[in-house]
Amino acid sequence: MNTLAVRRHPASIFPDLSELFAGLPTMAGLRPAFDTRVMRLEDEMKDGRYIVRAELPGVDPAKDIDITVREGQLSIKAERTEKKDFDGRSEFSYGSFVRTVSLPAGADEDNIQATYDKGILTVSMAVLEPKATERRVTVQSAN
Repeated sequence: MNTLAVRRHPASIFPDLSELFAGLPTMAGLRPAFDTRVMRLEDEMKDGRYIVRAELPGVDPAKDIDITVREGQLSIKAERTEKKDFDGRSEFSYGSFVRTVSLPAGADEDNIQATYDKGILTVSMAVLEPKATERRVTVQSAN
């Protein structure tokens, strides 16, 4: 397996703010207003492919998921709609979910595959070895 540099944010000793407040009840405004719907991701390099998995239970992949790649960024958008005939308590998240990740150097943006199985979206693409190129540049005299 080739090891390529994948841009990652260093792990924090503090949990994500949304995780801190996720346990607070939504009633009486106890959960902060800035709490957003979180799409949980995991990513890895495996067998020359960059693989991103997103936890998206309860969506129709044909209608509710939109994947775009632009300028080295992979964006996953999904929407889960609330059932109107439900009248009980719910801790499910509904609405729009969006996550964007930076792709590793050499990611083949023209050859992306996506599958959805049992609530997990998997997006993968080949990562090509960056070609080490060297050119000599001639310095011209101003005189």
